[in-house]
Amino acid sequence: MKLGIIIPCYNEESGLEETTLRLEALLNEMIQEGSIDNESFVCYVDDGSSDNTWQLIEKFQKNSPLFKGLKLSRNFGHQNALIAGLMQFKESADGLISMDADLQDDITLVKSFVSKYKEGYDVVYGVRDDRTTDTAFKRGTAGLFYTFQKFMGIEAIPNHADYRFLSTKALNALANFKEINLFLRGIV
Repeated sequence: MKLGIIIPCYNEESGLEETTLRLEALLNEMIQEGSIDNESFVCYVDDGSSDNTWQLIEKFQKNSPLFKGLKLSRNFGHQNALIAGLMQFKESADGLISMDADLQDDITLVKSFVSKYKEGYDVVYGVRDDRTTDTAFKRGTAGLFYTFQKFMGIEAIPNHADYRFLSTKALNALANFKEINLFLRGIV
């Protein structure tokens, strides 16, 4: 299975080295185990960063075939950067995982996502079951957000944010949406 990981980045210079080291180790381990193809990759989508994020991405691409970069012309916002990466690479892998650059989500779940895909799942969510690192304000506003969504008839899964696996089949279905400002958590 050829896996891609899409990571939107906006001014992530301070943490991107650590993210890269951890993801490189994980992907190499999975390649050695035979659970993913050696052409699997991580793509960082630079969403118009004003720091040295893009220079780091270029360095990672030069140093390892596991890393790719996509540079947007300006800051389009997190969701648009994520969608740009997903659409750009949807035909380059059997499935793509989206995650945030700060690694607040457990990257070891990538193995579970791949296992679920091999069982036949096209969409797999990574749901945070421990939000103790979030402030009380963050937990409270997140709770209000999900309550409001439910009231509006949107069946979103609480606490999954953008950590998910989408198969090529699911990505092709997503590509059929013609809306300009997609809200992925409400669609996928």
